[in-house]
Amino acid sequence: MVWISRACWRKYGNFVDNLRMYVRGGSGGMGLPRLGGHGGNGGDVWVVAKKDLTLKRIKDRYPLKRFVAGVGSNSSIRALKGARGNDVEIPAPVGISITTDNGKILGELNCEGDRILVARGGQGGALHSGFLPSKGQFRQICLDLRLIADLGLVGFPNAGKSSLLTALSHATPQIASYPFTTLRPEIGKVMYEDHKQVSVADLPGLIEGAHMNRGMGHKFLKHVERTRQLMFVVDVRGFQLASNTPFRSAFEAVQLLTKELELYKEELLGKPAILVVNKMDLPEAEEKLQELETQLENQEELSQLLPEEMIPSSFVSFKHTVPVSAQTGLGLSRLKSLLRQSLEEQDAVETEEQRTEKLKELRRELPVVTKPVWGQHQSAWDS
Repeated sequence: MVWISRACWRKYGNFVDNLRMYVRGGSGGMGLPRLGGHGGNGGDVWVVAKKDLTLKRIKDRYPLKRFVAGVGSNSSIRALKGARGNDVEIPAPVGISITTDNGKILGELNCEGDRILVARGGQGGALHSGFLPSKGQFRQICLDLRLIADLGLVGFPNAGKSSLLTALSHATPQIASYPFTTLRPEIGKVMYEDHKQVSVADLPGLIEGAHMNRGMGHKFLKHVERTRQLMFVVDVRGFQLASNTPFRSAFEAVQLLTKELELYKEELLGKPAILVVNKMDLPEAEEKLQELETQLENQEELSQLLPEEMIPSSFVSFKHTVPVSAQTGLGLSRLKSLLRQSLEEQDAVETEEQRTEKLKELRRELPVVTKPVWGQHQSAWDS
């Protein structure tokens, strides 16, 4: 067991999804008391989104992970106003959230060119400070990568997510008959005849207790936040993680996945979701599928038969339930079609919501013109 956990750490280390670093704004320059000179302010430290960049590349380029901005110049007879210290810009990939050590969110970089101030420079010495400068702000920050994909594959280990991604796209994730094959995120592109593309992220397999950071825990769940829709993938026969863990049916797998997402962040269950029932090429798969579909039609009642800790407080309403076999290709053509249809429906809804919101804003901005009522002025005189 120790060997497995070490191997996981080593393999996951090839994919850097968070980076902790020290940042400090520059100190201000000294003021000049006898002439009332003002010292220059210290430089600031910014994190700036750049194209075609990874956290691993930043880690390799800046091994010390320490960024300090320039000091402001002292005031002098030649320059009563000291020059400002140089700013420092830390390049970062798009799709980054930045937090402090105490969990405070400083912001997100969602587009190329986005920039966030992470350490402010100190003030230069002036009359109000007795011509003494202040030090720059300093802190530890964490750059946290959250993948951005159209769909995120959600499933327990060995549900066939990697095989499914390979069958749907040109991605080549590791595939084997043991759990935890996927130790780092993989993104595949589903291609259509009209050159439309849909991105699908295969994320490290969940285990029970992932919301408490067991297994890959938050390494997995944080990436789910940055996908537009969810694709639950379950083995039609159910699964058993290890010989000392309980067997879970496909229905129980759905409820457990829902519960883990809910406990991590309930808002995730508001995403549109598709259920993919995999491994339909296996014996008795049809009977198992019918059983699952019946259970899902009555999931609220049947879930009461499960242990209390497995029951989610709300249930996912799947837009589609699609039986497939990643091994033989059964159902994949229909799945590809439904993925695109689901995303286009979401686009249409979001576009309509934006249009409605803009109309509301315009109505609020337009001045209200009241038409005078004939005879109203005369009646006022009469009164």
